[in-house]
Amino acid sequence: MSLNTKMLFHLKQLHLTFGYKVAHRFRAFPLSYCKLKHLRIQFCHSASLSSEQLKLAFPESSACKKRYVLGIETSCDDTGAAIVDNQGNVLGEALYSQLAKHNETGGIIPTVAKELHIQHVESVVRDTLNAAQMQLQDLDAVAVTVKPGLVMSLRVGLQHAQKLALSVGQQLIPIHHMEAHALTARMIDKIDFPFMVLLASGGHCLLAVARDIDDFLLLGSSQDSAPGEAFDKTARELNLFTLSDFNGLSGGAAIEKLAKEGNPSAFPLVHIMPSRATCHFSFSGLKTSARNLIKKEYQRLGTPTSELLPNAADICAWFQYNLMYHIGRKLQRGFIFAEMKNLLSTNKTLVVSGGVASNAYIRANLIHVASLYGYKVVCPPTKLCTDNGIMIAWNGMEKLLSGRNYFHDANTVDVSARSPLGTDISSEVGNCLIKLPKLHLKQS
Repeated sequence: MSLNTKMLFHLKQLHLTFGYKVAHRFRAFPLSYCKLKHLRIQFCHSASLSSEQLKLAFPESSACKKRYVLGIETSCDDTGAAIVDNQGNVLGEALYSQLAKHNETGGIIPTVAKELHIQHVESVVRDTLNAAQMQLQDLDAVAVTVKPGLVMSLRVGLQHAQKLALSVGQQLIPIHHMEAHALTARMIDKIDFPFMVLLASGGHCLLAVARDIDDFLLLGSSQDSAPGEAFDKTARELNLFTLSDFNGLSGGAAIEKLAKEGNPSAFPLVHIMPSRATCHFSFSGLKTSARNLIKKEYQRLGTPTSELLPNAADICAWFQYNLMYHIGRKLQRGFIFAEMKNLLSTNKTLVVSGGVASNAYIRANLIHVASLYGYKVVCPPTKLCTDNGIMIAWNGMEKLLSGRNYFHDANTVDVSARSPLGTDISSEVGNCLIKLPKLHLKQS
């Protein structure tokens, strides 16, 4: 047996005994798959093995080869990072939330958000790498949110990602924030394209059909504010953030908590966009109605405006019901339109994501409305509904595994405050003049 043949034999044994374990994340072995791969290639080169002999020694198979992507998220007020592998395992993650700070200032101030991102992005990424027991050299790609969002916040994440990528000679995968939200559920469940997706958060609300990882048909979007913002503004009008019971909660979580004790029918239903047969959303009218109602109740009951209204629970339940009713009506029209145009064939799946989807009442009624049209609802775990690094890393992984070239030179990537999701066909929905049957929601 020649020297090279002996080397091949022993290296194969090394690959089978140790490489397999590393590829399947046996923590007892201290070397990552990428490190082991680097060492064995060095060994083969020093032994003057040909590329064919190298392939013979280490056959790469999709079953054992691991890919790793670091995702960085700073589109608004959360600094997040995570590392995922090609099987959807989260190897490490870290998140810094600015919620408490912004509750103090009465809303998100872009310059404040930027400074907080600058203060924490490096430690968040470092904590993620430490949790994964990895180094930058172990990664196959760095993915970072570049649109849409607050420009100053986005730029902090991009600049840090650029620094990391350039330090190890890697290219970047730019990520569309809403695409990442839309596809997060595919990391948890086996969901085939095409499917319907509802994204409802503090900055967005849209309904679309996802046909591929970068191919979306937009049925409708918010024409003014977003549901999460409406929750926050109404919670602030009710003085919920001044109460210890609601410390550290978002407006949506605070209203959801108090609404459990209230009557959603205590006040009349608000008719939002009644004359528009589209899938577009609008929440400014509901915000105004809530503000006027709260002001009226303070005057009627003689309650000091610095205190909580005695019927605040009823107002919360009423507000939550109205917001869900509006979303439910748009879903009805989207389901009917998709059936008319045969957009989903037999895969009637509705993926729901975004921070508003973490509201249990909203989730329950989304499932209820979807069931009326034969749809199955898939929601990521609550922690993945809000902004996080995991969804960015996973979207980067999906693009990496697609075999298409989504890589960009780190120096050429830039951010954008606005960016539509896919192809806008909302006018086609309006042209169909779809009439809707009555909708009855669950009360609690």
